[in-house]
Amino acid sequence: MTTQIIFNEALSRYEMELEGYTVFANVRQKDGTLYIDYVEAPPELRGKGAASVLMEGLVAIAKAENLEIFPICGYAASWLRRHS
Repeated sequence: MTTQIIFNEALSRYEMELEGYTVFANVRQKDGTLYIDYVEAPPELRGKGAASVLMEGLVAIAKAENLEIFPICGYAASWLRRHS
């Protein structure tokens, strides 16, 4: 499952469209750190790996932009521990 992740500046979040639904991560960036406040997958996509694909993309974006990641969201923190 690969899909494009875009930054929605108006909502301060990264978004990914999948099966007609939007998976997103609310984020903040300060002093070289990307804070992941909240990750959300619609109920229709839960259990299908959509949030995990979004997290993989966020990690790639952070690496490309030389940003540290600081997870506020429990899902993001758990995902990062499992995939570090």
